[in-house]
Amino acid sequence: MEWNDIYDRDRRWTGRVHLRGTPWGEGEFGLVVCVWVYDGQGRILLTRRAKGKSFAGTWENSGGAAKAGEDSRTAISRELLEETGIRAEPEEFRLLRSVRDDHCFYDHYCLKRTTPVEDVVLLPGETDDAKWVTFSQIHDMIREGRICRIIADQFLQEEQVLRALT
Repeated sequence: MEWNDIYDRDRRWTGRVHLRGTPWGEGEFGLVVCVWVYDGQGRILLTRRAKGKSFAGTWENSGGAAKAGEDSRTAISRELLEETGIRAEPEEFRLLRSVRDDHCFYDHYCLKRTTPVEDVVLLPGETDDAKWVTFSQIHDMIREGRICRIIADQFLQEEQVLRALT
């Protein structure tokens, strides 16, 4: 069982927790974090979702739900380590933007790293491949449906900021 903190619509912590996988109540919000790992030379690290997961076989950036007691930066540091084996201190992540939908706040980060793909440690049951891709390759993958729509939309909204970082 995984528990997540509950926030109100103004992102104030309520002091209550939510059991992952159960419906959210009216006015309850969770926190989801994601990160674009870039190499500073125009390439982004993507991982492929493992069989058995929703959107299996599609490519994505790293991320997930913050656990109860975690702040946003601690959560993204943990998620990246779990999904790729890449270790980064919370303060190394650059916040790109925060958005809210019906029941979640989403914090989007970037992190500059040049980790060789052969050093990426995949999380069994979560990811089954990793690769560095250019912005052009990401656009091709979006057109071909190899990146799930949610991640594709995030990329398109954050692409100009990511390009400016290289």
